[in-house]
Amino acid sequence: MTQSLTAKFGLGQIVRHREESFRGVVVDVDAVYAGPAGEPGPDQRDQPFYRILAMGMEAGFLVYAAENVLEHDPNVTPLSAADQAHWFTMDDSGRIAPRAQPIH
Repeated sequence: MTQSLTAKFGLGQIVRHREESFRGVVVDVDAVYAGPAGEPGPDQRDQPFYRILAMGMEAGFLVYAAENVLEHDPNVTPLSAADQAHWFTMDDSGRIAPRAQPIH
């Protein structure tokens, strides 16, 4: 029997990484692990995985993280519509992606 998975977090949602203590915004969701086939992946691949745009000291960076290491961050307010338009683009199919520019 195939188990149906539902992602806990949605695009644009602010999350916190429990182990690495950084915050970021969800920019993509995979129903199960979809990382590089040749690389060793996580032990639990049968859960949603997220691409997170996180803020570093000098720039932003993308992280691919399993749902079980992420949590909702109630201390961060959602991005305004103006900030969303500044930091992200949306393609014809409705997918949201970070703009190709340095993040300061």
